[in-house]
Amino acid sequence: MNYKQLQRQVDIAERRVESRGERTREQWAALKLDWREGWTPARIIAAGLVSGFISGRAEPLRALSGPRLLQMIGAVSGLFASVQATVAAETAQGAADTAEGVVADGAVENAAPADPAQSQFDYVRPSARQSGTPDEVFQTEPRPAEAATEISER
Repeated sequence: MNYKQLQRQVDIAERRVESRGERTREQWAALKLDWREGWTPARIIAAGLVSGFISGRAEPLRALSGPRLLQMIGAVSGLFASVQATVAAETAQGAADTAEGVVADGAVENAAPADPAQSQFDYVRPSARQSGTPDEVFQTEPRPAEAATEISER
């Protein structure tokens, strides 16, 4: 082999290494992205349950002795309390949105036109339920925060 052929082979080998390195970097980036997207909350919980089951099988009752049992019960009760608080907050938000909609609808129906002669719409007499002020109408119904407190206390 002469010198030119060796140079050509070296150039081909360098290009091959560069292209494979670039392809490896692209595949590594794709793997990292797929790995992050693959860990959904449900999969994280399932992995935790499986690993907890396996570790529980390895140490059957030693893991639940004395203070560790109380620590586990405290952690589980904290988990349930946070889930319950989240549900209560969503319920309260829905109740607040509904109450805002009712108040807005009531304000439109109770509003008298500025000039009845020039109004395009007939004045609608308020119903018996909406005859009072908004404070009187909602006085017996709990506020969203109170409703959430009642739900979380059950």
